[in-house]
Amino acid sequence: MDSSEQLAERHLLHRGHRKVTFEPDGNVPPDFLVDNAIAVEVRRLNQTYVENGVPQGLEDANISTWQGVKRLLGKFDRPASEASWYIRIRLSRPVEQWKRLQPKLEKGLREFAASSSKQPGLVACGQGVELEVIGQAGTAQANLFLLGSLDDQQACGWLFEELENNIQRCVDEKAQKIAARRQKYPHWWLILVDHIGHALDEEERELFREEVSVHHDWDRIILVDPRDHTRYFEV
Repeated sequence: MDSSEQLAERHLLHRGHRKVTFEPDGNVPPDFLVDNAIAVEVRRLNQTYVENGVPQGLEDANISTWQGVKRLLGKFDRPASEASWYIRIRLSRPVEQWKRLQPKLEKGLREFAASSSKQPGLVACGQGVELEVIGQAGTAQANLFLLGSLDDQQACGWLFEELENNIQRCVDEKAQKIAARRQKYPHWWLILVDHIGHALDEEERELFREEVSVHHDWDRIILVDPRDHTRYFEV
């Protein structure tokens, strides 16, 4: 088994399935047979870009920067008389280390927070990263700033768009791969080890479900956090 398959196996056992058989028919689909009835295919969900001639995972910069900015935005409580504002992150690699980037971003956010005439626009930047205020939230939240979207120049889209596009690509590729064997098992699941959006919190996952549409005929599509096989959500 590769690392994605190992994580998928742990995930399936965590969910209470008693019999999880790897490659029940040999080196052909499915990757697993669960409880003698559920065929499961597994795939890594990620993207790559090239830096200095070497492929790099987009998720490395996406997730670490996304998490760092989320922590930073959480430091700004919303004054009772003001609205909350959505922030867009723009990424273009190479991105400087967070310890140098954070003070620049925090300075710009504090200047916006202190302004008496707040308007959407660019508020902070560092090497490879820009923070833009894109508009007021419809309802006031506990924090002054809310993370709205990720605009990734190498990925050519926002995080939700990239998730949607890459999930659809994986769904279609796997559907084609299992087509000749589809009738052998009554149920088919697709487990995607999610290296793009695993940092989404529960509120962001719910928003993802509302805004994203993936066309498929799998019985279940499950996105599993590569850091924690017990953390997952279904599309």
